[in-house]
Amino acid sequence: MKTINYLFIASLAMMSCKQQNNDKTASEESIKTETEATQELASNNDGWKILFDGTNFDSWHMFNGGEVNDSWTIKDDAMVLTPSENAGNIVTNEEFKNFELSLEWKISEGGNSGFFWGIIEDKKYHEPYQTGPEIQIIDNEKHPDAKNGESHQAGALYDMIAPSEKVARPAGEWNTCILVINHKTNQGSVTLNGTEIVKFPVHGDKWEEMIANSKFKGWDGFGASETGKIGLQYHGDEVSFRNIKIKELN
Repeated sequence: MKTINYLFIASLAMMSCKQQNNDKTASEESIKTETEATQELASNNDGWKILFDGTNFDSWHMFNGGEVNDSWTIKDDAMVLTPSENAGNIVTNEEFKNFELSLEWKISEGGNSGFFWGIIEDKKYHEPYQTGPEIQIIDNEKHPDAKNGESHQAGALYDMIAPSEKVARPAGEWNTCILVINHKTNQGSVTLNGTEIVKFPVHGDKWEEMIANSKFKGWDGFGASETGKIGLQYHGDEVSFRNIKIKELN
């Protein structure tokens, strides 16, 4: 009987040890899985900073103002600007100098908007466009400003460089736009729906010459700051943005 009891106790001990080993293995695998997931996320992020992920306006505020007001709403993972009495431009909380900005935009029928970089936020400026150069967002077919020259059409460096190709999608459809600004190489570019359509210098004599040949000639502060905020424009029409992210260039 004693022998049986010893065997029974030994068996229980072995089972307990095996269970502990199994628990340890499961725990280690769980930690490994979480670590791999974190590493994969970091790898996929690849230096991108999310400015809008479809859930909140934490990275934005009203130009020269406070929190983003209710003229901007979130619908179907996109920020939507609806014309109203208190509608206005929004800008990033942070400033950027050398970067790659990626976003998607959709303009309403007959609509006009844009986005800026290099914005100086100061009470002496009432609009972002007074200091920040603009990448045009517009319904090329139905908004009258698109008929005022190709440098006023979708994807243009507004009033300075026209798109080399017309690749903008019709009003009501999403467009993917990538803006690169690099003061180290003195190069800027706009890629719309997979096609590079605009290239330009971002400082120096050629940049100043472009400004002098545009409507912005003589504007105090326009295109003058290498570091500034990103802005989204209210131009009286409904416009939507989504998947906004930025990667600073070393």
